[in-house]
Amino acid sequence: MLTHSVVEGSLPHRFRALWDQLAPIGRDPDTGGYLRYAFTAPELELRDWFREQADRRDLPVTSDGNGNLFARWGDPEAGDAVLTGSHFDSVPHGGAYDGPLGIVSAFLAVDELRAAGVAPRRPLVVAAFAEEEGARFGVPCLGSRLLTGALSPDRAAGLRDADGVGLAEALGDRPAGARPDLLGGFSSFVELHVEQGRALVDQDAPVAVASAIWPHGRWRLDFHGEGNHAGTTRMADRRDPMLTYAFAVLAANKEARLRGAHATVGRVRVEPNATNAIPATVTGWLDARAADPETLAGLVEAVRAKATERAGRDGTRLTCTEESATPLVAFDGGLGRRLATLLDAPVLPTGAGHDAGVLAGHLPTAMLFVRNPTGVSHSPAEAATDTDCAAGVTALARVIEELTCG
Repeated sequence: MLTHSVVEGSLPHRFRALWDQLAPIGRDPDTGGYLRYAFTAPELELRDWFREQADRRDLPVTSDGNGNLFARWGDPEAGDAVLTGSHFDSVPHGGAYDGPLGIVSAFLAVDELRAAGVAPRRPLVVAAFAEEEGARFGVPCLGSRLLTGALSPDRAAGLRDADGVGLAEALGDRPAGARPDLLGGFSSFVELHVEQGRALVDQDAPVAVASAIWPHGRWRLDFHGEGNHAGTTRMADRRDPMLTYAFAVLAANKEARLRGAHATVGRVRVEPNATNAIPATVTGWLDARAADPETLAGLVEAVRAKATERAGRDGTRLTCTEESATPLVAFDGGLGRRLATLLDAPVLPTGAGHDAGVLAGHLPTAMLFVRNPTGVSHSPAEAATDTDCAAGVTALARVIEELTCG
């Protein structure tokens, strides 16, 4: 059994040394946030770093044809492997820890196990998943959805970013799609992630085990009106989709609060986007999340109905399109309880989506959270102390030892 004596004293420093290699990559000097979109230069540099770290540890790296990378410790022909890791890509001006923490921690956990003389009976695979945030091509957990078959390669090949670049062009080839041969070689998946809230601060604990991910999704709201001159069009004659859009945003906020759910409109596109022109179209993206599917469906329908009714009064028109939806994900109860007992850690649900949520439908899956003292995520204010990150590495190493040696 791995003991704390293996890592006391030096692990926070070794974490910081490895973490500092990543810190400058893709960071905006003005905001302090990160611009690490999938398959762009910063994210590709991080992928090169992944290969370098794997090579230093004699872990052969392969790809699944969907942009996901896998570094393997153990017999390349053996099945029943334990999978861990996370992603490199970020939301626009996002925080440093969301994603990369799980990959850095996985490599350090390998170091800890080797230093302790642990010889796993099952292989360990460290993953770097592609386009988890969906910030470039619009579909979150794109790599894991392709791997599992939740997203077809035909649909994925048609995805384009804001500059019109297609996924196949960015990937360098048409995505391969489902890989049951690869998935069938994994016995379990454990993803370590920074907590995206303050529950661990409130509980005064450095690490937790996840119980479930709320159902959530993204809906595109297209408001169509009539473009016109801002200075000559009478107020009574306007068909202004911005008014309907603004009403929909307020309705989403109200309906989410009434239901104890979450609703956010954090992205908007306006055409022609001129100060002195009434918009012709306004498109907003609704991110909605709730503790159960019925609440989520009720929230989205209420927003749609209220915005549609308002559109009738504004002389505008609304179309609502579901772009992605993830059902309630209850992580494997037996595995979760086993890890919570092993680590003597609290168990928490989360409203944030993860690759673990996609993989949970295909193999026993668990998540570990590391305390975030600010409680802020998807922002430069996202944080974690080196001491807590070291505690996360130790926890992950104990979990890996339990699953690969037990």
